[in-house]
Parts: sequence; structure tokens; C-alpha cells
Amino acid sequence: MDKNANILYRTLQLPDFSPTLLASFHRYQETTRVWYEKDGQYLQKEDHFIDEWDDHKKEQVISSLRACVASGGVVVGAYVEDACIGFVNVEGAPFGSKQQYVEMPYIHVSNDWRGAGLGRKLFAHCCEQARQLGATKLYIAAHPSVETQHFYRSIGCTYAKEINEEILAREPLDIQMEFLLSENHS
Repeated sequence: MDKNANILYRTLQLPDFSPTLLASFHRYQETTRVWYEKDGQYLQKEDHFIDEWDDHKKEQVISSLRACVASGGVVVGAYVEDACIGFVNVEGAPFGSKQQYVEMPYIHVSNDWRGAGLGRKLFAHCCEQARQLGATKLYIAAHPSVETQHFYRSIGCTYAKEINEEILAREPLDIQMEFLLSENHS
């Protein structure tokens, strides 16, 4: 693996969502500390768990990404040769009190490609797509790990001003965040 390899970023179309899309993708994250909300304050605590996708989980993710594109959203993939090494998506349906938000459900970089700046580049692509969809804010239900929270804060994300209860219900331990699209932090 050459982290200086030519990485191609491209918008995926429905035919791209084959069962092998994530065949070489390695979703692995070991968490030891997490952020959590209690009485309006955000605190840290120890919590050890591992997130790793098996083939069944990859099939679920591919199905979700396909549904996103079919319903007007956008998926951007990062590729080296034919291997997908990272991806991000933005849903097409606006929400919020002023229809200001669109959701970014996924942003992932294959474990062996982390640290090469792909996350920031994928996030920038996502923000551009969200602007094109007419949103002024990106809504993110972010993994609570300290490392993930550091990534989101380092690119300018803040706690969400409006909480989407449906999104919160999917992963109640996630930290609800937002990114103001008129600012260019990425």
C-alpha cells in the first residue's frame, strides 16, 4: 500500500453498488474512551469496544448507499485502482426548522489508509454536494469515540443546534453534530 498513490475521487452511480464494492474495505476501529451527553454537558468516560464490519454489514452499507443515490442523495468514493478505500454520502432530503440540514450518514476510510488525509478530502466533497443540494448545514450523527470526535472538531463541526430525533433514535450514543456550509474549514 502506497499512501502517496494516485487517489481518484468520484461520484458513484447506481451500477457502482455491486456486492463487491467494499470487498477490500477494512472498517476497523478500537475505542477506549467516548464522549457522552449528560444534563446538557459533554463528558468523557472509558468504554472499550471494537467496530469491525463483516460481509453482512458491508452488504447493509452498500444497500444503504444505493438507497441514498436512488432517493436523490450523493455518494463519493475514494479509489486506488479498482479498490474503494473511502467513501462519504449525503442524503438528498432536507430537514430542520428552515430545511437547512442534509444528513451525512457515512464517512469512512479503510483502516490501512487512515492518516493520509482522505477523511478531510471526502468531507470537502460531501460539503460541496450538500451545497449543491441547497443545504446550509450538514447534520452528522458522529461516533462517540474520542478520536472520531477530535476529527469532527478539527474540521469545524459543532454540536447540533437542532436535534433530529429520528436520526438520534438510530444510534442513541452518537453525538449529534453539524457543520455550517458557508464556512470553509475543510
